[in-house]
Amino acid sequence: MVKFDFISPTRIIFGEGTENRVGEETLKYSKKILLHYGGGSIKKTGLYDKVTRSLDKAGIEYIELPGVKPNPRLGLVKEGIRICRENNIGFILAVGGGSVIDSAKAISVGVPYEGDVWDFYSGKTLPQESLPVGVVLTIAAAGSEASKSSVITNEDGWYKRGLNVDIIRPKFAIMNPALTYTLPPYQTASGIADIIAHIMERYFTNTPNVELTDRLCEATLKTVINNAMIVMEDPCNYNARAEIMWAGTLAHNDLLGTGRVGDWASHQIEHELSAIYDIAHGAGLAIVFPAWMEYVYKHNINRFAQFAVRVWDVEYSFDSPEKTVLEGIKRTRSFFGSIGLPTTLKGAGIPGDRLEEMAAKCKMTNGDTVGQFVRLTRDDVLNILKLAQ
Repeated sequence: MVKFDFISPTRIIFGEGTENRVGEETLKYSKKILLHYGGGSIKKTGLYDKVTRSLDKAGIEYIELPGVKPNPRLGLVKEGIRICRENNIGFILAVGGGSVIDSAKAISVGVPYEGDVWDFYSGKTLPQESLPVGVVLTIAAAGSEASKSSVITNEDGWYKRGLNVDIIRPKFAIMNPALTYTLPPYQTASGIADIIAHIMERYFTNTPNVELTDRLCEATLKTVINNAMIVMEDPCNYNARAEIMWAGTLAHNDLLGTGRVGDWASHQIEHELSAIYDIAHGAGLAIVFPAWMEYVYKHNINRFAQFAVRVWDVEYSFDSPEKTVLEGIKRTRSFFGSIGLPTTLKGAGIPGDRLEEMAAKCKMTNGDTVGQFVRLTRDDVLNILKLAQ
């Protein structure tokens, strides 16, 4: 186990009806806020009325900025920065899923910064200050409601890049599992895949002696997998939705990564896929991750065998541990397919004519390689994309 600092300052307000507390929680930070959300879904479900009623009751003035798309765009972030500066906004309330929250975080660091907010995402510099952000969560997926991460897509070249700094962790996250009842099955499934991928990025590590976090990862994975099958059949099952929503937060607030070095190559590869083709991030991960597993498993047969046995209940083959590993990968891919996600590029309707471009654009996090479990070159990235076809 390696040394670590762990901080998770986001206040979690979990349960039915908690969205009605948004006014009193927001008032702790500012009386003038930016209300940030996506399309019209929160108005159709009645959540918008509940949120604004609570804000009005608390005497909070709010300026609205809707329009966040999946894979949130830099252009809207810059519009939010302009609005906040011109109106002396003191707080940003994100009502939605990971895309809305990531966009709010980008705005929060852009407001006090004199340069281009893209500087933070392109790696030129790191933010030193930010506006506070709060969340009313509507999708269990990205875990952005309590994470230090934000991912933004730059329309100029369609680059998708991330920022990871503790100052962008939200101050509070209001989480009512019932708000996810109306999600289309594909969105629910994509969120589940995103949660699973966040755990797997941490699970596949070269760090020895991490038994506790191994077990935490495995338990969280099994919980998500078991409850995924329930919500796909019964979308309004509160208990199953609650298990998945809380797992989504734990999957990305860094608890499961304490004391270990995660990989994150699959995320970087997928970013290029969703940047160019605008596929849901979780759906893209359902395609990329099994291909990555097939490509790198020989690096540590024992860890992949452990994953297969403990997560998927594969019977261990003493004669051929590799057989155990391959069955675990097969079950991973089959699970994603069983909840309605594509597991190949072809299955997602994505042609293979831009694989070289995606490999060339992939952000190299270690100089000329990406990933920590196995450090991949651009040729490796291309080969993984070819495996995913």
